[in-house]
Amino acid sequence: MDENSPIFAIAVAAELAGMHPQTLRQYDRLGLVSPTRTAGQSRRYSMRDVVQLREIARLSAEGLNLEGIRRILELENEVVALRARVRELETALADELLTRPGRRVFAAGVEGEVVSIKAGTRVQKPNQLVVWRPLRRG
Repeated sequence: MDENSPIFAIAVAAELAGMHPQTLRQYDRLGLVSPTRTAGQSRRYSMRDVVQLREIARLSAEGLNLEGIRRILELENEVVALRARVRELETALADELLTRPGRRVFAAGVEGEVVSIKAGTRVQKPNQLVVWRPLRRG
């Protein structure tokens, strides 16, 4: 189950959040929590909405007014969206760096030196056999 799936009716969401259904309606009107609507315009709350309702209750108990809570939630949602965008851009950048033509690849040469090779090519390894015999002392 996805945390954003709208599955809870208002009575269930209110019970999970420890609130009265009328409070959830008020929060919806104020834009604190915006549940999804069904075709018949019934509210459907996700688990994320329930968590947000609990956060509203906690902040309210700490003495914040609803406008202050709305602003905090707005900023928290913006942070979540920005973090997702940063992850998206980091992935795009990593993909670009890996697939960019002309990038330089390095390998170790036969003598241990650094050799630049073209991306997508393999270094040819020598097929020589080296036999080692220890010296006999005696």
